[in-house]
Amino acid sequence: MAKRKRKNNVTKIEITIVMIIVVILAVLFALHYFGVIDIPFAQFLPKNQPTPADVHKVVSGEVGIHFLELGNKFTGDCTYIKAGDTDILIDAGSRTNSVPTISSYINKYCTDGVLEYVIVTHAHQDHYAGFAGTTKANSSIFDLYECKTIIDFALSNNEDSAMYKQYQSKLQSEIDAGATHYTAADVRKSGKYKFELSDGVELEILDSYFYYNKSSDENNYSVCCMINQGDAHFLFTGDLEKEGEEHLVEMNTLPKVELFKAGHHGSKTSSNDALLSVIQPKVVCVCCCAGSTEYTTANENTFPTQDFVDRVSKYTDAVYVTTICTDYKNDNHTSMNGNISFYSTKDGIKMSFSANDTKLKDTEWFKKYRICPEKWS
Repeated sequence: MAKRKRKNNVTKIEITIVMIIVVILAVLFALHYFGVIDIPFAQFLPKNQPTPADVHKVVSGEVGIHFLELGNKFTGDCTYIKAGDTDILIDAGSRTNSVPTISSYINKYCTDGVLEYVIVTHAHQDHYAGFAGTTKANSSIFDLYECKTIIDFALSNNEDSAMYKQYQSKLQSEIDAGATHYTAADVRKSGKYKFELSDGVELEILDSYFYYNKSSDENNYSVCCMINQGDAHFLFTGDLEKEGEEHLVEMNTLPKVELFKAGHHGSKTSSNDALLSVIQPKVVCVCCCAGSTEYTTANENTFPTQDFVDRVSKYTDAVYVTTICTDYKNDNHTSMNGNISFYSTKDGIKMSFSANDTKLKDTEWFKKYRICPEKWS
């Protein structure tokens, strides 16, 4: 009897030890998962198996991102995004007469006349003129679509301009018709700055210093946002300039991105190293009208600039541009890549173009007017 009793006691001790080990492992895993401690679990995995960092998260929601040509030499910003059944519009440049071009494109994808999210980055007409239209021929986007949620800039230096006042009037009419309106500052202060778009896809309004502080440069008021699709990310910063980009990096935990809409149309003052070194984009799309012969030779600052090219070349040669201006004075322009469409699904990335798929570095315009960086040679 004494022997049997001793044997049972040993078994209970063993069970207790196993339970303690399980609890300790569970606690360690929880601490690792929430980032309190870093445990290299990968070293315990079989050598022929991928580590967790190597596995791309599969999401069911498809994202289509379209950078539009806008029908004139000014070629501002207008980005239409389709995520599942959700329609998103970021900006509506470049002039009020661009609205028919914009609506014609959107209507191919948005069949119910509803834009679930509209983002207006800042008060420059090449970004928001399409929301301020007043005539039948050049209606406001707000007149043509039911806009459910509108997120716009918190500050502006252009409050006395006619276009700003017209924009505010059209915005108020849309709010009166039932739209929900926030400034980017409102969204960030509320703590609810992520919006579910479809299964596994979200819109995130990033934080920015100039949502709350005045700047002498209107561009720095730009609303900055990111579309997150699992571990794939797509970044939009409007015309944010160098100082704004530096604050953006400081105030947000930015990941590497699959797609970046070039800041400020590929200017020399945006898409700076402070931002690019963090996001390391794989594809960059530039919404601009590459300057005409006489304009380009007279002004090296025409978009996309050499400074922009030099900086972005460190990370990718997959740079595409919507339009080229063949005669700036007479508003003669043609497509470089045309309307640029970027699709991300669980099966991978694909792109399509209304004109051609030539990378910027391989265009005749680039060969004539820009110096090819060594990494692109």
